Amino acid sequence: MVVSLLFRRTLLAGALCFGLTVAAQPAKRPLKFEDLQRMKDVRDPEVSPDGKSIAYVVSQIDVKADKSNSHIWMVDSDGSNDRQVTFSQDSESGPKWSPDGKFLSFTSGRPGPAKGSQVWVMARQGGEAYQLTDIKGRLQGYEWSPDAKKLAVIVGDPDPDGEPAGPGAPPKTPKPIVIDRYKFKQDVQGYLLSGRHSYLYLFDVATKKLERVTTQTKWDEGAPSWSPDGTRIAFLSNRNPDPDRDPVSQLFVVEARAGATEKQVAAQAGRGRSGVEWSPDGKLLAFTEPDEKKWGAYNMDHLLVVAADGSSAPRRLKALEAMDRSVNTPRFSADGKSIDVLMTDDMSVYPVRAKVDGSSAERLMAKPVVISGPSSAGGTTAVLTGGDTKATEIHVLSGGALRQVTHQNDALMAELDLGGTEEVKAISKDGTEVHSLLTYPVGYVKGTKVPLLLRIHGGPNGQDQHQFSAERQFFAAHGYAVLAVNYRGSAGRGQKYSRTIAADWGHYEVDDLIASVNQVIKMGVADPDKLGVGGWSYGGILTDYIIATDTRFKAATSGAGTAFTVSFYGTDQYIIQYDYEIGPPWTAKGWDAYVKLSYPFLHADRIKTPTLFLGGERDFNVPIQGSQQMYQALRSLGIDTQLIIYPNEFHGISRPSYRKDMMERYLAWYDKYILGKTAPTPAPKAEPAPASGAQTAGGKDSQASAVDLVGGALTVLHRAHNAARGAVGVADGLPLGFAILAHLDRAFERITLQ
Repeated sequence: MVVSLLFRRTLLAGALCFGLTVAAQPAKRPLKFEDLQRMKDVRDPEVSPDGKSIAYVVSQIDVKADKSNSHIWMVDSDGSNDRQVTFSQDSESGPKWSPDGKFLSFTSGRPGPAKGSQVWVMARQGGEAYQLTDIKGRLQGYEWSPDAKKLAVIVGDPDPDGEPAGPGAPPKTPKPIVIDRYKFKQDVQGYLLSGRHSYLYLFDVATKKLERVTTQTKWDEGAPSWSPDGTRIAFLSNRNPDPDRDPVSQLFVVEARAGATEKQVAAQAGRGRSGVEWSPDGKLLAFTEPDEKKWGAYNMDHLLVVAADGSSAPRRLKALEAMDRSVNTPRFSADGKSIDVLMTDDMSVYPVRAKVDGSSAERLMAKPVVISGPSSAGGTTAVLTGGDTKATEIHVLSGGALRQVTHQNDALMAELDLGGTEEVKAISKDGTEVHSLLTYPVGYVKGTKVPLLLRIHGGPNGQDQHQFSAERQFFAAHGYAVLAVNYRGSAGRGQKYSRTIAADWGHYEVDDLIASVNQVIKMGVADPDKLGVGGWSYGGILTDYIIATDTRFKAATSGAGTAFTVSFYGTDQYIIQYDYEIGPPWTAKGWDAYVKLSYPFLHADRIKTPTLFLGGERDFNVPIQGSQQMYQALRSLGIDTQLIIYPNEFHGISRPSYRKDMMERYLAWYDKYILGKTAPTPAPKAEPAPASGAQTAGGKDSQASAVDLVGGALTVLHRAHNAARGAVGVADGLPLGFAILAHLDRAFERITLQ
């Protein structure tokens, strides 16, 4: 009897312990859309001068307010004492330490003595922040002087018509928009007007006096960088006769005083993601230089060094050049003998250390890894990194090893059952090897065939990489395998790989995409009867090319794409690329190229895939007309299609409710046409709608069809017209290239922008 009672008590205790264990470690679950709203975007680490603290930004969606809010946090470099330090109702960003380490500054548009974005300062120990600057123009950037007594600030001229009407006054009637520039549109900025520029100023912290450093009045200035002794400032400015036609800056150095005369020390600098870096002794400057004009859309940034006094010509570092990869964010070592850069390389981004004399360069980390946002001070280097199944957090990098110091998303990630990701290699039609990332559906059983979504990145000069992708995991949670292909034109595979598609869009990229899909089918993972495709920006453009080429895809989603390329000449922000990569349409060669590149529209009768088209109403990067044209073509042809326009949105859809709507529509569309599900798509929102903005496309040799006769007839008429008036030649200028924008912003997926 005693033994029996003891046995029962033991069983009960074991059961209780087991129950507690289960409660402490709940079963993981697939990702839901609501989880995306819970995710925190960690960015902008800034190490304190003594290396003991790291300030950073955390952005999260406020579902009720339907917007994202950003606030400043601070963590000790050993990972302890992580806390939020700003709490206003307005967002804060861009934390910077004063060089003496006493203050933390940031920018915010919160209410204060002066309106608009201003620099705010708070004591390192915390407490209430106060507004430091009272700048009347547009604050575009700032840097502390080494003695913490001044700021170098970039201020844009105020809009003379931007002041609101006074209390009780009737609304001002907008003035006509007068355009006289070659490049006159830019997404978010809107129309680009003449006569407004951005200049370098000095702001005295004690007196709050603001003085203009330079005296030129015709050009824009930016990216200020103080010399170590605080006597000089390096900055970038485009002083070309027509900056719109040749948008590459020059590098200047100027004395840090009002009314000084600047000296040019490099003829080409900037246009990439990097600024200017001084060597510790103040004798050298490191910066990145873009490729020549012809290859602007497929640019690789190259590291250069130059004497700060301009006594010698800039030079590229031979060992880095031999690695044939784009680099950014140069930082001199403490002894000034080497420079660390971040290198984009085949689905990874990692630090590389190069000798200043160019004799050698070594990788500091093994792949796969994606590093961004490095900040170094006081012997501490902080970076941003994550992984295929790990959200991006701040880590301290030391000796090639990473130590995580923030844990903003750890609790959420611990709840989720995520799809595994692996690299896939395929051989394209011409023998080129193509690399991709394949994310398996959650709970995938090896050997089973599953629906496959080909999701195409934008750019084209970007890359899918080993970084947490909320989109891929969202689809994986709903039973889809997701393939992300770094087709030709992508970054990370060298100069030739990127440049292959110049003026030949939709040809080699489509070959690479189809070869990669076929490889996943061959692996026994993808069900060949359950294929879907989609993308945003250049990914939307390539989606149009894919469905006009391959009818196997059961469903497609094309966001912010183009298909009738010539119709975008002068309506988007890529005039430089049109003129100098393709050629003006009034030349015979240019016209032929436009007809060739427009095959998704001119051969829309080949498309059989039900397609969902989407875009932002105010997109100047890739205007909504591209989606409208393809929607109308498929609607006219009787193909199932739908057009979604997001009111008042630009190229990147930013309103959280719209992003939710977009993801739900994606899933419903794929489920309906690939899986045969009949779940209703989200109801459209009843909101007003303004308009416009643009990006460009790719092309492939058109095959014979009835539409060829139309294209041929247009060509004949065009050439007859040219013969009568004389063909116009191609002028000298520089293509800007495609913006690398993702269809979800950083609240969903941190993507390296170019």
